[in-house]
Amino acid sequence: MLRETDRHFKFDWLTIILFFILVGFGWVNILSASHSGETINLLNFSNFYSKQLIFIGLSVLLIIVILSVDAKFYERFSSLIYIISCISLAGLFVFGKNINGATSWYGIGSMTLQPSEFAKAATALAVAKYVSDLNTDIKNFSDQLRTFAIIIIPAFLILLQKDAGSTLVYSAFFFVLYREGLPHIYLIVGLLLVLLSIAALKFGLIITLTLTVFITLTYYFTLKKRPIILKPILVIVLSTILAFSVRYVYDNLLPVHQKDRITIWLSLEKDPVKLKQMKQTIAYNLNESEKAISNGGMTGRGFLEGTRTTGNFVPEQHTDYIFTTVGEEWGFIGSFLTVLVFVLLITRIIVLAERQKNQFSRMYGHAVAAILFIHFMINIGMVMGLIPTIGIPLPFFSYGGSGLWGFTILLFIFIKLDSNRINEW
Repeated sequence: MLRETDRHFKFDWLTIILFFILVGFGWVNILSASHSGETINLLNFSNFYSKQLIFIGLSVLLIIVILSVDAKFYERFSSLIYIISCISLAGLFVFGKNINGATSWYGIGSMTLQPSEFAKAATALAVAKYVSDLNTDIKNFSDQLRTFAIIIIPAFLILLQKDAGSTLVYSAFFFVLYREGLPHIYLIVGLLLVLLSIAALKFGLIITLTLTVFITLTYYFTLKKRPIILKPILVIVLSTILAFSVRYVYDNLLPVHQKDRITIWLSLEKDPVKLKQMKQTIAYNLNESEKAISNGGMTGRGFLEGTRTTGNFVPEQHTDYIFTTVGEEWGFIGSFLTVLVFVLLITRIIVLAERQKNQFSRMYGHAVAAILFIHFMINIGMVMGLIPTIGIPLPFFSYGGSGLWGFTILLFIFIKLDSNRINEW
């Protein structure tokens, strides 16, 4: 049996160290991104870097509280935490504050609080609790529907607030469910739907539907044991409906700025002159971020020496585009090491998740890894122009109290659950 003093310190310190490396280096880059040559004053709380120090200090208090609570609390009260989280999301439609076109924040004096950042951990707890229940079988269709409902409700509420980036993060849960036995057909269908949607926009409806019919019928007639002909016909009909729906939404329902971002990403504008003009105006952030990263070269310009960073060429560089500061001031080497730390952290969480002795802790751990991976992949991909511009922060790195606290809660609940596994040996 472990001594009482040991029970409080059997945490995975490698994960904790990686967390503080990211938070610390993130703060250094927030300082660079918000510094314009003036004297650095940590006590001037009108600066982003000074505010972030407060957020980091409060995160440490959050960590102490999370690790002090009994691990069983998070499983026992997961449903209540989830319900409170959904209520907080719904309350935004009445009491929310609109910022940059999204009603995603509560105004608290001079500060704002974004409940969607905390809803990720609440949803992860609720999904893990429901699927790990003895009466739940994820291979059962009715249980699948209930699990999907748990995921979709907060995602839908966030989508209604016009925060598409945060909504997209909820796709991470399907990887978790796949690990727990969800039929692989869901992932295959999901991937095909994405490819079909892109093809409908890029190549047009006629070419897309012709290819769909050809591939479907070819697959059907090459099978030794063919199902009834209604199945491939149904696939073709549903594909046709989806293709027309995607095109209709793109042409008529998408906000102009989102439509323009997709147009640039897929090069949908046929006129090269107009496309170039769009890239120079609409894709200004992306153009400047690429220039900043390329300006860093192999070893970077040096701390506070990035000309495009200190010159404020990249909008929102302290938040969604924080990685451009790394690229310019720390170069390829600094960028590579930053990516490496993220990969190590996510890999470590997956390893710990696989070691858990109960399904609830294992599922929650995989949810943490999946959510961090989606954020990391989308943010880095956005900054490098690999995917459309989506407003989504880099975990532990981007400026913001809600984001930092949300990710801290998400990660350290799992660290507490993992410590409980160790203490029960």
